[in-house]
Amino acid sequence: MASLPWSKQLAENLAERKAVGRYRQPRTRLGAQGVEVVIDGQKRLSFCSNDYLGLANHPDIKNAFIAAAEQEGVGAGAAHLLTGHSQYHQQLEEQLAEFMGTQRALLFSSGYQANMGIIDGLMVRGDAIIQDKLNHASLLDGARLSDADLLRYPHVDMSRLHKRLHNAAMAEHKLIVTDGVFSMDGDIAPLPEIITEAKQHKAAVLLDDAHGLGVLGEYGRGTVEHYNINQDELPIVMGTFGKAFGTAGAFVAADEEVIETLIQQARTYVYTTAQPAAIAAATVASLKLVQEEHWRREKLHTLIAQFRSGAKQLGLNLMDSMTAIQPVLIGDDKQAITIGKALEEKGLLVGVIRPPTVPEGSARLRITFSANHTKQQVTQLLDALAVICTN
Repeated sequence: MASLPWSKQLAENLAERKAVGRYRQPRTRLGAQGVEVVIDGQKRLSFCSNDYLGLANHPDIKNAFIAAAEQEGVGAGAAHLLTGHSQYHQQLEEQLAEFMGTQRALLFSSGYQANMGIIDGLMVRGDAIIQDKLNHASLLDGARLSDADLLRYPHVDMSRLHKRLHNAAMAEHKLIVTDGVFSMDGDIAPLPEIITEAKQHKAAVLLDDAHGLGVLGEYGRGTVEHYNINQDELPIVMGTFGKAFGTAGAFVAADEEVIETLIQQARTYVYTTAQPAAIAAATVASLKLVQEEHWRREKLHTLIAQFRSGAKQLGLNLMDSMTAIQPVLIGDDKQAITIGKALEEKGLLVGVIRPPTVPEGSARLRITFSANHTKQQVTQLLDALAVICTN
């Protein structure tokens, strides 16, 4: 049997995790992603996916995938730098660069790989990386991999960012790294202020816009469009396709020199198989829908406003978010689990988020919305929360 000499210790650690309510288990979905799903054999109304625009099961995207798979097969079979880079990958990179208003774009097989590859590919020992404390784990892991000095500032605290930049004054190069929309809180980074600090301290900015892309801005360009950032002040932007775009994979948008450097030095790009060409073709179709179907964003924000208004009337502890991520702060881990189970008994599925994903004492319901939800479904959720959380 394949095991470790310290398996007993692992078993004890797992038992302890179960005892405190922090044990994670995968659940099996039958059928397509959507607002109504079958999980572990039971029908549920889902408020816990990142399919913000409701594109994961869109017929245009599925048809594009099928047509490309017929032509290109299923597996890419090689890295981008060998024979894995198809015409569909090239088309997608070119269209993403145009969409984001940058010189180039580069595809990665996942957002995690993209963040690690970007940071490790650009930063070395003697450089400094300054990150928001609530950044995604992939950004922190990228900093560790790079051997650059990692400095962290309290969440969206610009005065502390300023101090951290002063502390890094002797670094060869400085990179400020932030989420655009923070995945567990749903708030938006103060990007204009971050860019101002970067200019003052001659630093670069990397924006992880996984949860903003497609959702924010008139055309879905995310946080940079939300703030109307000038073309000459654009940060390096990482975006993912597995959320609002409804497909899979990720990209970075930047200038020629950054992209060419990553092609040469980003290990998670150089040493991994390319995503299937059919996924790239599906994402080309998705990108068109993201730009043209403005009603998806408009409807999504209408649903968010409806939920926030109703939740405030119920006295729920909402966090400061105007995005598709609407956390309800509970505090106690076990209470959050109890509420999550009670909602599921009523046919509703929400994310129950506990430490170490979030800080101690801040367990929460992570409720997320899709353009495919209806007003009636949001009312159904609010009615259930009224019964479970206010009695």
